[in-house]
Amino acid sequence: MSDPFFQPVSGFDLPRFAGVPTFMRLPHVPLDHGRIGEVEVGLIGAPWDSGTTNRPGPRHGPRQLRDQSTMIRAEHGVSGIRPFEAANCADLGDVGPNPADIGDTLDRMRDFYAAVRKAGIRPLTAGGDHLCSLPILRGLAEEPLAMVHFDSHTDLFHSYFGGRMYTHGTPFRRAIEEELLDPKRVVQIGIRGTAYDKEDREFAASVGVRVIPIEEFFDRGVADVMSEAREIVGGSRTYVSYDIDFVDPAFAPGTGTPEVGGPNSFQALEVCRHLHGLDIVGADMVEVSPPFDPTGNTAWLGVSIMFELLCAMVSRSPSGSGAGSS
Repeated sequence: MSDPFFQPVSGFDLPRFAGVPTFMRLPHVPLDHGRIGEVEVGLIGAPWDSGTTNRPGPRHGPRQLRDQSTMIRAEHGVSGIRPFEAANCADLGDVGPNPADIGDTLDRMRDFYAAVRKAGIRPLTAGGDHLCSLPILRGLAEEPLAMVHFDSHTDLFHSYFGGRMYTHGTPFRRAIEEELLDPKRVVQIGIRGTAYDKEDREFAASVGVRVIPIEEFFDRGVADVMSEAREIVGGSRTYVSYDIDFVDPAFAPGTGTPEVGGPNSFQALEVCRHLHGLDIVGADMVEVSPPFDPTGNTAWLGVSIMFELLCAMVSRSPSGSGAGSS
């Protein structure tokens, strides 16, 4: 029987517009809490966007995502999975960034996620811009990980304005260079938009990263593409990184680098349902930028995706079967 301490506050006990918002109304259990050793999945905010190269704002994402997440209920409407009963889940709070120093923040985040890993907790993170993924991987990767990456950009670039850079366009280039990711077990889905050049695609081809552009995604369909993604990562320890700009800006305008011609909101959820059965050691939802969508609709889609990711994280099937396995 699940521990009542780790159950979300029900809307039947306290209206969803009332109370202090935590992710999905879960208990707040910081790393120094007496019950931290019982947490299996930790939801974490990463309010930092110093890697942004154009339109800032994702540093405000975790707060809006928390607020919108009060509408998440206990059971998945399709699979019937009840993630808060399948695993002890808690809101671990935010990683405190240094907004004036990228290097210091990278170290702070690495150390935080290393502590999360040592506590035996799998993190589900709300960013923040996509550079947040790099220190998360530094904290989690004891050996090179596989990765399923949903995005409209590869984030495999080497530099910006010259030199070896740390921006939201470079995290996975750095992660491959640092052997945090095994490039032959990395798949990137939904890539599109105009480009400065082909440097990122050429790097991907040179190291074995599988890039699935949006045209191929639509030609083949969700099920076929995700079947290949599952084959690529196989039974490996896998990280899932989800940039909200994977979704067409008609459905998710609140992001800093939108690209038209993407999936709709249903497809945004559907791809996550094909992750069930994978050995997911952590996941993130990044680049939700409240200043560009004060309605909160982008954040609501973002936390709905986080709930899908959470269901996948707690629902690994011994047979490794497909979407909806439990």
